[in-house]
Amino acid sequence: MAKPTANFVCTECGWTTLKWTGRCGECQQWGTVIEKDAPTRHTAPARVAEGRAARPITSIEPRGESHTPTGIAEFDRVLGGGIVPGAAILLSGEPGVGKSTLLLEVAARAAKLGQRVLYVSAEESVAQVRLRAGRTGALTPELYLASETDLATILGQIDEVQPALVIVDSVQTVASSLVDGLAGGVSQVREVAATLIRVAKDRDIPVVLVGHVTKDGTIAGPRLLEHLVDVVCQFEGDRQTALRFVRALKNRFGPTDEVGCFEMTGDGIAEVADPSILFRSGSTTPVSGTCVAIAMEGRRALPVEVQALIVASNAPQPRRVVNGVDSSRVAMLLAVLERRCGMPLSGFDVYVSTVGGIRLTEPAADLAIALAVASARREKALDAHLAAIGEISLAGEIRAVSGASQRAAEGARLGYTTVIDASALHLREAVRLAFASAHDEKLDVPEF
Repeated sequence: MAKPTANFVCTECGWTTLKWTGRCGECQQWGTVIEKDAPTRHTAPARVAEGRAARPITSIEPRGESHTPTGIAEFDRVLGGGIVPGAAILLSGEPGVGKSTLLLEVAARAAKLGQRVLYVSAEESVAQVRLRAGRTGALTPELYLASETDLATILGQIDEVQPALVIVDSVQTVASSLVDGLAGGVSQVREVAATLIRVAKDRDIPVVLVGHVTKDGTIAGPRLLEHLVDVVCQFEGDRQTALRFVRALKNRFGPTDEVGCFEMTGDGIAEVADPSILFRSGSTTPVSGTCVAIAMEGRRALPVEVQALIVASNAPQPRRVVNGVDSSRVAMLLAVLERRCGMPLSGFDVYVSTVGGIRLTEPAADLAIALAVASARREKALDAHLAAIGEISLAGEIRAVSGASQRAAEGARLGYTTVIDASALHLREAVRLAFASAHDEKLDVPEF
């Protein structure tokens, strides 16, 4: 009996297989497995149509079109000023984060400005979208709704409505009759996205596509989808909080380091122009164990209050509980405080958390965490107008961080007159400077 031969090979890594698979078993790339013995076709040169011949770049007149604001300042910030005509925008996010609510608000704002908008929902009926629009105040005559899952029908809807903006929710639920397979497959997503993008480019109609994500948080479907579109935005948020962030992972028309802040409310989604109030406690009484860090979210500097609580423990291994910060980072800072600053912490339970549910992942928050722990350990309340910026090494040195001047300027704008940073050089000096204006906490604890 003849041994079966591998008839399919991956163009990326050379992995071979007996039958075709959509995903390579070696490099895990989608759509790279092809038939090894497939005959190669040669493309004959075509005659260039009149008016489409290549021209010198200096002879091409630039378009006067620019970004068109959506009416949502935070979304425009991420897009670089607004939506560019003919742009293809991909918005991804976890289920229930608020993608459809945000895009319905974008559609309503554009329609209220006199633009005809076509909102195609492939997951909900028009009655369901109408119900949500009534709740969020998105009812306007220039907003057209359609519930379609067939690509040809969606193209027909575009021809019929002649919109200035098209929103498709979502690209993984639309299928084309020209391609085999179910909706959401690699070939289907590629065909649907490529067709909609071609329509956007030919007619100068911006198209916004909603993309599902996998368990790992990446966009479902082929990687080619992210390459085809002009802008890739990620909608993030914690289910436990109402705060939402929109980040640009790719933007051909603007920066990719901007972040838009939103808040989910009962009436829909609302933009947060000044999110600094969300990450600070409203207490006016100085409390020990609190310190403000100036974090960077994109180009935006945000003051975030770090809180620490220390309780004496008789357990052989005291507890280390953190929320919103890296646990290994906190453990390292506790070791540095104990070894370099002579502050015993081995016999205490330590709790560290941020206010507002935000997560601090950058090393610039090290100094604020250390000062909050030191304040809780000595039961001294730091000055309410003090902020800390800096990364701490194992030797106790304070290192400079990126955007230090912008962080300090934002802190000064919000009333933080004292900013401790890398100029203190060492953690011992930073603790001394912080406690120079500190005062004993007035505990009002009832007796039990």
